Amino acid sequence: MPDQQPQKLRLFYALWPDAATRAALTQLQLAVRGRKMRPENFHLTLAFLGEQAPASLPLLRQVLQQLGGSALDLQLDQYGYFRRNRIAWAGMQQVPPALIALQQDLAQALVRHRIDYDNQSAFRPHLTLARNAPAPEQLTAVPVLWHADQVALVQSDSLDQGRQYRILASHWLK
Repeated sequence: MPDQQPQKLRLFYALWPDAATRAALTQLQLAVRGRKMRPENFHLTLAFLGEQAPASLPLLRQVLQQLGGSALDLQLDQYGYFRRNRIAWAGMQQVPPALIALQQDLAQALVRHRIDYDNQSAFRPHLTLARNAPAPEQLTAVPVLWHADQVALVQSDSLDQGRQYRILASHWLK
């Protein structure tokens, strides 16, 4: 009988918006084309972990629970586009230093615990609005104010209709 390796989980850490923020982001989506992100999947990725063994979950939950920082007030006030990946997104003209610090604290904890993650790309905080999107025209975003107070450890599953995200653990910022 062949050895069976445990199934790998595709994981990431993200700020997870509340229902009111999701509703406002859905309004921002109206201005973009492409395969629109389902509102229940809106998030702002802090660290993409990629494929991880299920045995790593206790440590990943521990890293999350030990994360410091305070709740953040974010103003999503611009549209953007990643040409290579054809992603239309919403982001911030002025990224709060506290958001950068939160992401850096998480990255340092991952390094301390020797957890592999995608640290090759610079942190570019954004929320994906649509994939396989054409470049949006010059759009002016009506600012969405987001009191971001939940960081989540999320599993990404591939389904026929796209990705489904499932929160495995969360941590509330004070």
